[in-house]
Amino acid sequence: MEKDSLLVLSGGMDSVTMLYKYIDRIALAVTFDYGSNHNAREAACAADICRRLGVEHLLIPLGFMGQYYKSALLSGADAIPDGSYAIDNIKLTVVPFRNGVMLAVACGLAESRGLKRVMLANHGGDHTVYPDCRPEFISAMSQAMETGTDTHVGIWAPFTSLTKGQIAAIGKELGIDYSLTYSCYKGGKVHCGTCATCIERREALLYAGIFDNTVYEKDMQ
Repeated sequence: MEKDSLLVLSGGMDSVTMLYKYIDRIALAVTFDYGSNHNAREAACAADICRRLGVEHLLIPLGFMGQYYKSALLSGADAIPDGSYAIDNIKLTVVPFRNGVMLAVACGLAESRGLKRVMLANHGGDHTVYPDCRPEFISAMSQAMETGTDTHVGIWAPFTSLTKGQIAAIGKELGIDYSLTYSCYKGGKVHCGTCATCIERREALLYAGIFDNTVYEKDMQ
């Protein structure tokens, strides 16, 4: 199978699952360093997994986002609210147009490498809170990318309609060790266990019937 795709790889559960599932199509994985609280820990996971799988990995700096954009995700652990995505204040974690910026950079890189597609691991649980994860955004952004490149680079986002639990179930079938991934929005040495991403991570692993060996600070207290 032709390796014709670039994967935006955060180092979290969703994009790592996509890497494992579609590894035969992925020529390059790209992680963006944009200054989020958990960026460094996720990026380390992404690099480690790519080394294990023999996939080329690039870390691309987008430091201007952390410098100029406003979001709790860019403002330190204390700015991250506790609670699930159903709580309105989780919207504080939105980084304005984050995926739009990353996809634009990835698109140019893909065309430069002669690749046909940019893969993004957005999923159904993101739609309520994050505008640049929704199907209509993905469709519009893909059309813009195809129109703006000579080789018509598009987006492939096969997890768009899935829940995180369903993605974890795919990972279970693939035998993925999720202890190699990182999720916590607070960015600590261990997962806090109380922020929305930690809660979602725990629920997804439970749904998929995967033993959760994540170390949560909440459980240590």
